[in-house]
Amino acid sequence: MKDFVKILLRFVPPYRKYLLLNIVFNLLAAVLTLFSFALIIPILEMLFQINTATYSFMPLGTASLKEVAVNNFYYYTQESIASMGAASTLALLAAALVVMTALKTGATFLSSYFIVPLRSGIVRDLRNFMYRKITTLPIGFFTAERKGDVMARISGDVAEIENSVMASLDMLFKNPVLIVVYLGTMLAISWQLTLFVFVLLPIAGYVMGKVGKRLKRTSYETQTQWGTIMAIIEETLGGLRVIKAFTAEDKVRRRFIDENQRFFNLSNRVARRQALAHPMSELLGTTAIAIILWFGGSLIIGGHSGLSAASFIYYMVIFYSIINPAKELSKAAYSIQKGLASMERVDMILNADNPVKTPDIPAPMPAPDSDIDLENLSFSYDGTNEVLSDIDLHIPAGATVALVGQSGSGKSTMADLIPRFYDPTAGRVTIGGTDIRNLDIAALRSLTGIVSQEPILFNDTVAANIAFGVDDATREQIVEAARVANAHEFISEMEAGYDTPVGDRGCRLSGGQRQRISIARAILKNPPILILDEATSALDSQSEALVQQALERLMQRRTTLVIAHRLSTIRNADLICVLHQGRIVERGTHASLMAPEAKGFYRRLVEMQSAE
Repeated sequence: MKDFVKILLRFVPPYRKYLLLNIVFNLLAAVLTLFSFALIIPILEMLFQINTATYSFMPLGTASLKEVAVNNFYYYTQESIASMGAASTLALLAAALVVMTALKTGATFLSSYFIVPLRSGIVRDLRNFMYRKITTLPIGFFTAERKGDVMARISGDVAEIENSVMASLDMLFKNPVLIVVYLGTMLAISWQLTLFVFVLLPIAGYVMGKVGKRLKRTSYETQTQWGTIMAIIEETLGGLRVIKAFTAEDKVRRRFIDENQRFFNLSNRVARRQALAHPMSELLGTTAIAIILWFGGSLIIGGHSGLSAASFIYYMVIFYSIINPAKELSKAAYSIQKGLASMERVDMILNADNPVKTPDIPAPMPAPDSDIDLENLSFSYDGTNEVLSDIDLHIPAGATVALVGQSGSGKSTMADLIPRFYDPTAGRVTIGGTDIRNLDIAALRSLTGIVSQEPILFNDTVAANIAFGVDDATREQIVEAARVANAHEFISEMEAGYDTPVGDRGCRLSGGQRQRISIARAILKNPPILILDEATSALDSQSEALVQQALERLMQRRTTLVIAHRLSTIRNADLICVLHQGRIVERGTHASLMAPEAKGFYRRLVEMQSAE
């Protein structure tokens, strides 16, 4: 329950007025319930002649408020019987019981009415917090976490928190109020019996708490397994072409069936333990009633209690009324244990450390046409194996620098350090002499444009994808960017032109079309620093020619870092750096690296591609 209180302290403050109203109406409902039960005593005692005493009116101040209220209630009941008859008085008391019940149920409804915005608001805020955190976490976080599992946390786990924890808020804020009011009344009627109750209730709570802890542990395993299933589905949808090409349908199907069976077994264990809550609480409650009935009855029969038979019946009615809130409270406690397991998984994202942060007082942004320097730079993903080692590179403003080398040599990693997707483990990256770790991250990334090997398009229109990240772009600016990127012609031929949806990840377009829209997006952003990560390596010759022409227009008057797979595309670069095992082993122009006396890595790469 301590963890649940922490959740409330984190998320409830914006909705405290709803919580206050809920508590007020719960308290009112509890008091009205007591008054409706109190009508039972005169019905039993006076109408059926259990109490034959005569009452006279007692003014306020002559005794305690409780004694005055009880005495005068009996007095008016006797007067009603004398003047109207027993049957009419019974009807009057029954009508009063209906009115009290109507007021009680109205208060109960209002308590639930005001808890709804709190419950829904917390879940909405939780989803917003998670999505905001996901968009701010560094890329390195998602190399360690599977996308399917992250999706399961923001969907399945948040839904479980809504169903388990937030759905229990009404019970948690209502039932304790009812139990406290009822116990207070029981103390006023007979403190001896109530002390005996206080001994029994902690025992029942301890038994249910032990089962609840085991439920939380199993629920955590279940939600983790659900993340595994989501990851498998995400991988299957993304790799369906490969699965079919290698006729691996049976293999992936067996894998899914095995993991789904494990989820089935875990879900059964959770459901069975949760189903135990109601019968266990009912058994413990009935046992407590039987013990109290025996103990209280023995006191009355033996004359050791000042309690009358009618008062004892009223006491038992109130005690029995505690059973239902206690059962609901135990069910809520079980649900909370299940939801807290999901909250732990959600907190793994919400509390994830983000090492790539904007400093509290960012340094002034350097001029857009500033030089870029990588100084004595090293980087490791895991803190052990270095991907880059002792990199020193000067990139003059407006120059085109190409990075070449075998796969895994660190080319893309080096490029990722400039927009601070990662921070170096040693050394630094500077722009205009300023360490980029001292700059505002958003302002730094506004200087850079990226065109990658696999263009990322969103399931929106062509125009929206080109204008992505540029909120105030006009249609004329979008069209002009598309013209520069050699994309206007094929866009105009689409059924809705620039308003045509591109499909999921641009599935309705060819690879060359997707790449040209990606280039148009970079052109519209108009960044002073451009990173081209093998932007033409996956294209056919005709598409490559169109894309290369668009890239050359994009590169004009910009500082450009080109990661090249096809070396023919970088012959005119101002500087070519050859990486091997995370180090720059050669650098120079194409002419100098291909000079007759040159026998280095670059020459061998060019000759290999020429042979191919």
